[in-house]
Amino acid sequence: MTGVILAGGLNTRYPEKKAFIKISGEPIIHRNLKIFHEIFDQILISANDPSDYFFAKTPLIGDVYNVRGPMTGILSCLLNAKSDRIFVAACDMPFIEVELIRYIISKSDVFDAVVPIFHSKPQPLFSLYHKRLIPTLDKCINDGHLSLKGMLKTIRCEYIDEEIIRKIDSEGRSFENINTPKDMENVMKKL
Repeated sequence: MTGVILAGGLNTRYPEKKAFIKISGEPIIHRNLKIFHEIFDQILISANDPSDYFFAKTPLIGDVYNVRGPMTGILSCLLNAKSDRIFVAACDMPFIEVELIRYIISKSDVFDAVVPIFHSKPQPLFSLYHKRLIPTLDKCINDGHLSLKGMLKTIRCEYIDEEIIRKIDSEGRSFENINTPKDMENVMKKL
């Protein structure tokens, strides 16, 4: 199984690269790479500024299209993954739970995607995707339909009920991300 950290965003709402925000003295990217090394045979970092991630000694994947966004990063990593499925997490998620990842990746591969639901919303940036999606993602990008949530409605997607998620990650900390300084303030209050 391949684990993917999406670190190719534009980073327009935060004053520094979000992957390097320190939580309890450690950059998020370091925390998440440690967790991924426990779980995955292959790890890929989707990054448009690869020099920032040379330290990781991990394959760095640039976007196959000059269209920024998570859909392009997912497509690019699916094309480069050794496995049929990839688990994706955004680089700005500081509290990802090992057991929740293990649960998601344990789901059957008959679906094109496995996506948890939290606060009644799909969480596509903490999900599992199958290589069968390559043509669909390619078409969506070329047609300018870049919404992951919209794309999920058109494929065979297994949604994991929030009730199940809460048994593993009761507060949904795995889905917290830091997009703005205000998000960082809220995270710091919970430490």
